[in-house]
Amino acid sequence: MTASAHDRTDVYTRVTNRIRADLEKGVRPWIKPWDAGHAAGRITRPLRATGQPYRGINTVMLWMTAMERGYASPFWLSYRQAQGLGGQVRRGERGTLVVYAGTVSRPEPNEEGEDSEHEIHFLKGYTVFNAEQVDGLPEHFRAHVPEPKEPMLRLEAAERFFAATGADIRTGGTRAYYAIGSDHIQMPPYETFRDAESFAATLGHETVHWTRHPSRLDRDLGRKRWGDEGHAAEELVAEIGSAFLCADLGITPEVREDHAAYIASWLEVLRNDTRVIVSAAAHAQRAVDYLHALQPPVRPAA
Repeated sequence: MTASAHDRTDVYTRVTNRIRADLEKGVRPWIKPWDAGHAAGRITRPLRATGQPYRGINTVMLWMTAMERGYASPFWLSYRQAQGLGGQVRRGERGTLVVYAGTVSRPEPNEEGEDSEHEIHFLKGYTVFNAEQVDGLPEHFRAHVPEPKEPMLRLEAAERFFAATGADIRTGGTRAYYAIGSDHIQMPPYETFRDAESFAATLGHETVHWTRHPSRLDRDLGRKRWGDEGHAAEELVAEIGSAFLCADLGITPEVREDHAAYIASWLEVLRNDTRVIVSAAAHAQRAVDYLHALQPPVRPAA
């Protein structure tokens, strides 16, 4: 195995082991950020030094660290970024792993012996620190996160978001699910949910499933029947995608009653393939991006 291949495998393994450690305790790491005290009480994406939100698996990894260590700041910086802003990471502080995925093209001989470009995917790990681990940063890194909108306004915005997708959402029965054959989302009556946020979070989960239809993202993870590894992988995508949506819409995710069975199936998948969690988070991010792209353009304020 080449050094680069070893490094790539090691990063996948490190990410997977962190996720598995929580799942083995019965905890879904992408749900943790909605515990009290996180990010000054606001649901938010982790932010780069520039204010740009992190995406994909990095969102989950940084949420996990924020909860474990009690960080309220959403900002994360590399050691060099902190120094460039006049800050200094405090002695003894532990950094957090984040990853960068990309591709490089390299010439390789084809069957005729001629060089042709071959695309190689890679995953690199690097370390970031929360703004609370750094002294001397500009004041805006320490500013309190603004209070979110009133719950009713957030829920009204979520309703408009789901309506704008154009998904066929039907009401009735006792189960929430997406039927790919008829291409519709089935939701139990609104009144049967614990609260409005639980309804919205569950609808977010099913709407992420809705994006896998061949006419949309055409996501096929090898599912052949209920309960197989392809099914477990698709459920991972919907779970993580729903958490991303909840953060974007400011609503609290639903903890499903059947979570123990799902956790067992996810652990089985992660034991068999260390790349699954990174792939699932990437698929979840693409699904959320797709749903955001269906929204009407925001009109500038008069």
